[in-house]
Parts: sequence; structure tokens; C-alpha cells
Amino acid sequence: MSDDKIHPVPEAWKQRAFVDNDKYLAMYERSVADPDGFWAEQAQRIDWMKPFTQVKNTSFDAPDVSIRWFEDGALNVSANCVDRHVETRGDQVAILWEPDDPEADVRSITYRELHAEVSRFANVLKGMGVGRGDRVTIYMPMLPETAMAMLACTRLGAVHSVVFAGFSPDALAGRVLDCDSKLVITTDEGLRGGRKVPLKANTTPR
Repeated sequence: MSDDKIHPVPEAWKQRAFVDNDKYLAMYERSVADPDGFWAEQAQRIDWMKPFTQVKNTSFDAPDVSIRWFEDGALNVSANCVDRHVETRGDQVAILWEPDDPEADVRSITYRELHAEVSRFANVLKGMGVGRGDRVTIYMPMLPETAMAMLACTRLGAVHSVVFAGFSPDALAGRVLDCDSKLVITTDEGLRGGRKVPLKANTTPR
């Protein structure tokens, strides 16, 4: 049997919060009363390569159920996660990475550094023939470079399939074949709980 506990929100946290209970309730009421206007406003929080003209296009009439949001707009995940922050927050930490070994150094990667690495990674993929709509499998440990690989794929419009680095060669092969992956991104090896995982060997055809 568990005990219910209430943890009061520190006053300093309240002051930094973007939304309090009253504002949340007001936003919720508007989202119900004027969903198109509400979501059109929320969509301005991100950058659009091609602005949308219609918020939603939905039909709930079975069997022709169709739910589409911002369908005539276009955006890029990588640009919204990285690029738009470089000018104003370039020196702010974007990724704070804790290594498997508690004695090893922590890595702090700024938005500016992340932008440079993601751009470099995307150019490598582009040079290898990866483009919009291609599938790329990512079979890597929990590293900053794994996030960079995902962002590089989205930068090019490629679809990335992330495979858990603890999966076996057969499990990896099945996922590569299922999505008809054009490329597999991996590392020589991973480290999990102090044990080495031979990722590159697992990826190499036998």
C-alpha cells in the first residue's frame, strides 16, 4: 500500500514557470472553444519553411476517417531543434551527457557546437547518397553522437529507425530489412554496465 504525498512547488520554481494553473485552465478553455485559432497560435512557436494556411482537415465519418494537421505547411525538425537557437543561445548547453563510467568526464555540448556537428554529419550522409525519404538505421549506444545522427537524418528528410544497442545481430537484421534501410550508422563497440558490446561486429554481414 502506498502513501500519497504532496510536494509543494518551491516559490522560485513558480516564478520561472511558463504556465500556472490559472493560465493552463484558460488555455484549455480556448483550445475547446476555438481549436483552430488556439493551435494556429501555438504553431507560431516553431519555425516554418512554408507557412500553413489550414490548421486541420479532419473527417470522422467511417470508413473514411482522416486526420490531418498543418498539411500544406512544411518544416524541418533539425532546424527547429538546433538552428533557430544558435543566434540567441549559441553558447548555451544543448546536450549534457553523463558517461557510463562515473569517473569519466561529463560532456557539455552547446547549440553552436551541436549545429556544427549535425551539419557535418548530414553532409557525410548526403555524400553517401542519403536523401529525402530514404530510411537510415541507427544502431548506437546512448551517446551525443546518436542524437546528432538522428538530427542529421531529419535535416536531409531521411527517415531514421533507432535500434536499441543491446539487440542481437538477428534482431538488427530484421529491422534493417523491414524498413528497407539504405544505410546503418553504428560504432565500433558500445559500453553498457562496464561490459563491451561489439556493435560493428553485430552489423557486419556474416
